[in-house]
Amino acid sequence: MEAKMRTFDIFVDSAANLTAEMIKENNIGVVSYICSVNGVDMECYEDGVPFVETAKKFYNAMREGAETKTTLVNAAKIMDAVTPSLEAGKDVLFITISAGISGTYNQAVTAAEALKEKFPERKMLVADSFNAALGEGLCALYAARLGDMGESVDACKQWIDNNKMNLHGIFTVDSLKYLKRGGRISALVAVAGTILNIKPVLHGDENGHLSVLCNERGRKKSIAKLVELFRDNVIDPENQIVAISHADCEAEALELAEKVKALGAKEIVMNYYDICTGAHAGPGTLALFFLGKSRDKNSVKQPAGAKRGWFGKAKNSNKS
Repeated sequence: MEAKMRTFDIFVDSAANLTAEMIKENNIGVVSYICSVNGVDMECYEDGVPFVETAKKFYNAMREGAETKTTLVNAAKIMDAVTPSLEAGKDVLFITISAGISGTYNQAVTAAEALKEKFPERKMLVADSFNAALGEGLCALYAARLGDMGESVDACKQWIDNNKMNLHGIFTVDSLKYLKRGGRISALVAVAGTILNIKPVLHGDENGHLSVLCNERGRKKSIAKLVELFRDNVIDPENQIVAISHADCEAEALELAEKVKALGAKEIVMNYYDICTGAHAGPGTLALFFLGKSRDKNSVKQPAGAKRGWFGKAKNSNKS
């Protein structure tokens, strides 16, 4: 993994949702989650395998009722991935999905502590993105750009730590049954919400957990709230990367992209939603990621007429 001026290597777990082009152009290593589909294990990301085809098959299987489960990226797998970089005399920055969603961050910290004894002259720094999907991916892209400008591994981790509370990840789901299946909401809430055609708009909150910002009656209104939240919370959209992930709802994602372009976004990246978190959110999930005002509960501007009574905070889970 050679870069023009970078003095360290960057790794992410596959929840970072980066496209093959982003991974190659930015020299980023990916450690894949394993997802079980009807009892058959599959890699959530494989180098050289077109992810779009994998994602389409996966979300179609979910629509047909497939049972899906995800497992942690464990410390041993992380150690195997980063050891060649350390052996080559390179430091490592490992960026993970939010520790408030998954236990992968703790596994990466365990790996770093173990490798410190074997490679005392090298650094393996672990950064909690406080996000998921392309929110995590954006952390890696910004770190890669800074590293290629000559910034140190310490400076790049510090940038993530300093800016992660300003990196918004907001999304809406098409069906509540997948959040229920993954333990994010109760069965009672899922049934009631489905009957009333409630579509929650969720985000990563100030603790890195999933929380509901508001609930809308119908799909169009929930997507409109994504645009409203972008408009009210984004800062300097012309000079940042805006990202969109979608779980096999490409037409809606393209429409969302046009709407954020109209609000000033210039550089937009898009990909099918990563399988690890997509297994819990389900087909039709649509997510938007951008830098803006601090996303703590006192700073994020709530959507007009926001109602939190149906769902409140989504249940935390460390299954993936």
